[in-house]
Amino acid sequence: MVENNFYQINEIRKYANANKIPIMQNEGIDFLTTFIIKHQIKNVLEIGTAIGYSAIMMALCSPNLKITTIERDEQRYLEAVKNIKKFNLEKRITLIFNDALNVKIDEKFDLVFIDAAKAQNIRFFELFERNLLDNGYIITDNMYFHGLVHKNIKEISSRSLRGIVRKINDYIVFLKNNDKYTTTIYDIGDGIAVSEKKWEVF
Repeated sequence: MVENNFYQINEIRKYANANKIPIMQNEGIDFLTTFIIKHQIKNVLEIGTAIGYSAIMMALCSPNLKITTIERDEQRYLEAVKNIKKFNLEKRITLIFNDALNVKIDEKFDLVFIDAAKAQNIRFFELFERNLLDNGYIITDNMYFHGLVHKNIKEISSRSLRGIVRKINDYIVFLKNNDKYTTTIYDIGDGIAVSEKKWEVF
């Protein structure tokens, strides 16, 4: 990464930290970008742009990569637009301002990356798997949800957090029972699930 890019990426991280905007942990983004390079991913659909950090990092790791990314929060979307312009990545990163559950996309992708409202993971998966190429992957971040998924649910004092943790646990069961995919959850960052579409045998 060139020096100017490194400085700008660091500024995005500082902004996210100061404004309590969740972005991928360093280990997680390293895993994601390495995965993209290793599997020669050419196009990505990202559910949850936030301020554009992960989309930018993905684009910087592979010069031929194109990304379509969806964000429903207007303030975060506008910040993402600014950040993507700073890196001159407007031609490779397409931003959609909308709730992902209301978006219909016809394009097919090598990779669908889910990093949005955790309680909606199953719905995101089911909605956008139709956009996945036959040899594609679905990657989901925050499978551990800051370590809370490993806790006894009764130890979590916040009712809303308990609800999210239950939904993530439901999603884990959903992935394990989904016979169209082989899923591995990696103990990296905040937990990353990689679901590989199985080849259909005729």
